[in-house]
Formats: sequence, C-alpha cells, structure tokens
Amino acid sequence: MQHSGSLQNASFYLGPQGEPPLPRAGFIILSIIMAIFTGPAIILNATVIIVSLMYKQLRQPLNYALMNMAVADLGTAMTGGVLSVVNNAQGYFSLGRTGCVMEGFAVSLFGITSLCTVALIAVERMFVVCKPLGQITFQKKHAVGGVILSWLWSLTWNLPPLFGWGRYELEGVGTSCAPDWHNRDPQNVSYIVAYFAVCFAVPFAIILVSYTKLMWTLHQVSKMACVEDGAVAKGEMKVASMVILMVLTFLISWMPYATLAMLVVYNPDVKIHPLVGTVPVYLAKSSTVYNPIIYIYLNKQFRKYALPFLMCGKEPREDDEASEATTTVEINKVSPS
Repeated sequence: MQHSGSLQNASFYLGPQGEPPLPRAGFIILSIIMAIFTGPAIILNATVIIVSLMYKQLRQPLNYALMNMAVADLGTAMTGGVLSVVNNAQGYFSLGRTGCVMEGFAVSLFGITSLCTVALIAVERMFVVCKPLGQITFQKKHAVGGVILSWLWSLTWNLPPLFGWGRYELEGVGTSCAPDWHNRDPQNVSYIVAYFAVCFAVPFAIILVSYTKLMWTLHQVSKMACVEDGAVAKGEMKVASMVILMVLTFLISWMPYATLAMLVVYNPDVKIHPLVGTVPVYLAKSSTVYNPIIYIYLNKQFRKYALPFLMCGKEPREDDEASEATTTVEINKVSPS
C-alpha cells in the first residue's frame, strides 16, 4: 500500500495559512451542488440497470455498452458523489487515510471505466454503420469483449497507486480523494503523465476518429442516396447534432480536470485556489447525470421502457421523432455498402 506521505491523517485538510480552504457556508453549498447531481444520477442509472434486467428486448449486444456505462456511473455516484455530499456537509474528509485511498481508487476505477465505455460506444456505432470489417455483424461476443476490456483497462491503470507507483490523495478543498497530481516525486509525476495519456487522451482520440468516420460515411450516403423528402439528409443532420452534443459534454466533463492536472504537473509552482481545483472534479463527476440522459434516455428503445418505470407505470406521450440510434440504423439500410 502507498505511504501516508504529507497527510498522516486524511480526516482534515487546511489551506496554506493553516485555515480551512472554505468557510462553513462554502462547504454546505458544495454539498448541496453535489446532492443535486448525485440524486438524479443514482435514480437515472439505477433505472437503466433495472429496466434492462426486466425487459429482454433491451439485452441486445448493441445495448451492452449502455448498460455497462450505467453500472460504472452508478458506482461513481454511490462512491464519489455520496461521499462528497457527506464530507462537504461535515466540512472535512472524515474517513481517514485508508478511506481516502479506498475512495480515490473506487471513484477512479468507476470513472475511467465510464469514460472508456463512452469510447466503446463510439466504436460500436462506427462499426455498425461504417462496416469497416465488411459484412461481419456486431455480435454478443464483441459486446462482452468490449465491456470486459473497459474494466480491465481501468483496473490496470488504477491499481498502481496501491503498490507505490503514484498515490491517492485529497484534492480540491479536501473533501474527496483522487490520483495525486500535486506531488513532485518523479515516480508520481511519471504515473500522472501516463495515466492521463492512456485514460483521457486515448479514449478521446478513439471518440474523435470513430465519430469522424461515422459522419463521413453518413455524408457520403446522403450524397448518393435519393430518398423522398430528404430523409437521409435529415437523418445525417440529426446524427451530426447528437455527435456534437456527445463530444461537447465529454469535453466539458473531462477536459478541465485533465487540463488542470497537466498544468500542475508541468508547472508545479503555479498557485491554484482549492475551490478552483474542486470545480473540475465536480464537472467530471457530473458526467454521471449527462451520460444516461444523452446516451440512453434520448434512445427511443430505452425511453419506451424507462419512462413508464420512472413514472410508476404511466405511459408518456409517444414522440414522433425517432431516436439517434434508430436514425443511424435507418441510414445504414440505404447505404450503398
């Protein structure tokens, strides 16, 4: 296990002048903000898991990644979200050094798994629409393999701090824990650089490449196919809007955290207020709310079962507009390939 380092006891955290980084009211506000994100995240992701287990129609290979993302986001909300609410309400981290390491590991494991699953979804959609391997169909074994890979990738890069390469430490205002990107020890710096390269840069590159390929294919189809009322062109615009939304929310959630971490690594003398260091952390955790809404509840198939469950059996008004997933399948049908 890692050494206790600068914090012999992680139950308190003081600023440079020996004062708490925020007044009591500031911690209460942060607790309320995290509760606003955490409550809906737990409800939405738990609903996805429950309805997926209830209805066999949702247990299809293309939905495995969506289910996996819901599990990972629920884990993030239950660990990082709930503990942030409690610790901010108390005004300090109350679980001690061991609790800090356990929380840092759990939140990082679930968070990176979710991030990798977003990349996996992009690859799946590109695979189904663009058919880069010809007429090979996307099967259960491919879906299961992708899900297992997302967990193994996350586990591989979050275990090292438990054995001395890198460390988990208090971050921001000192009410949550994460990989320590402040420590200047060469071993720690090398871990942080590698961590953000393979756990942020690689998934983001995969997302960009996959969606770029997907958009190019749809654009080619819209030019070649003659469909009444411009259905293909309309579908292309709908998918383009969805892709832009996905990429933007990814960047909003994760780019500030990655940028601030790299800034501290490359410029260790930079002065960052604890509150400024906390905002990117909360933005990253807020993805647990955005993800199910964008990837799942905007999907007509999931919405058909999830909304009645959330509304205690009441059937919502049927939306005439097809979901993004349906649109891509329809466009694929008219693809010259």
